[in-house]
Amino acid sequence: MNPPSVEAEGEAAAILARLQSLYPTLIDLSLGRVERLLGALGHPEQRLPPVIHVAGTNGKGSTCAFLRAMGEAAGWRVHVTTSPHLVRLNERFRVAGKLVDDPTLIATLAEIERVNAGAAITVFEVLVAAACVLFSRAPADLAIIEVGLGGRFDATNVIAAPAACAIASLSMDHREFLGDTLAQIAAEKAGIMKPGRPVVTGFQPPEALRVLQDQAVSIGTRLLVRGRDWDVAVHPRGLAYRDADGALDLPPPSLPGPHQTENAGLAVAALRASGLPLPPPAYSGLAAATWPARLQRLHGHLASSLPPGFELWLDGGHNEGAGQALARQAVRWSDRPLYLVAGMKQGKDAAGFLAPLLTLSAEVWAVREPDQHLGLDVPAVIAASGGVARPGPTVAGALRQVSQFAAGRVLICGSLYLAGSVLRADGSVPD
Repeated sequence: MNPPSVEAEGEAAAILARLQSLYPTLIDLSLGRVERLLGALGHPEQRLPPVIHVAGTNGKGSTCAFLRAMGEAAGWRVHVTTSPHLVRLNERFRVAGKLVDDPTLIATLAEIERVNAGAAITVFEVLVAAACVLFSRAPADLAIIEVGLGGRFDATNVIAAPAACAIASLSMDHREFLGDTLAQIAAEKAGIMKPGRPVVTGFQPPEALRVLQDQAVSIGTRLLVRGRDWDVAVHPRGLAYRDADGALDLPPPSLPGPHQTENAGLAVAALRASGLPLPPPAYSGLAAATWPARLQRLHGHLASSLPPGFELWLDGGHNEGAGQALARQAVRWSDRPLYLVAGMKQGKDAAGFLAPLLTLSAEVWAVREPDQHLGLDVPAVIAASGGVARPGPTVAGALRQVSQFAAGRVLICGSLYLAGSVLRADGSVPD
């Protein structure tokens, strides 16, 4: 992708700011506004290639990355929309394999602003509409659509007949919108299910799985569950996968972390359930998937500021489930000291995220970057750590302190917004 254009970013931001002023609410889960807008645009959501719709608390982005990589390895043109973006708005829209260019994105947003004609609309609803417009106008073989928040009333839930749905790992997050129990959260995620359209899911807490199964029965579709309808396991050469259509020997997933076994298996299960004709070379894509800020090793400006022998890693995980997944990877990293640099978003369960990581970390720093959107104050992050963390107070400051210790691995984590700040500082722009 071309280097970021400050002018283009400013123009896109200005359009979105004008649209947001029409209904200045960041999140308002409902479908009426986006359905009205899509109708005014000629219903582009009805002219998409086969769609795989992906929900979940943790792992849905990685599942989308594996789906995309397999589709492209099959020789398909693949559309992908994900959220949030880390550095540039363009990251949300991959059109037939390439991130949308600035002129096309700006023209699409300007068209939506004109057609919307001053009606109330949220920014996320505008971005979903933009994805539908972009994807409807470019030929492709597959569209991968990641849910933004929840599922039932998420703006992406305008897809009436997806080829398949996938529901990744569920845990507590966004309680103010989705509910205070796993059952309530599962009910919201289950809202993406459509009658007669296959749904796949991995291991889920029993409370959540019951809700997913009940919803599948009530609307007349089958839920394909790991351990019953499909399974995946690590073997010496990669992954062993099985379902009703047979067994597969798969390459090891390119994304690091034990949790990626589940996400890779979920992607395979969703593609096979979709009924799309999948040539065997597609599975090689598991070894080529990329997904920024998900246990991503950095090699740019920030990494070079550390002495020789250090590794710098970045992960945008920010809830209790993500903390547990990172802890499992930290156990695998026990050969060297682990230094944790954590910055959280306001309103998140910082203590729940940090708890499984604290005893596995040699030292912990709390940070907040100057440009970190809705960043939690450093003293609050320290309090969430039970006083274990010391102030960074920024990533650069924390890395200077880390440099005084024995060489090891540094993990920056806690927020996708922090991850965006770190990628900008490191010079690692997603493409």
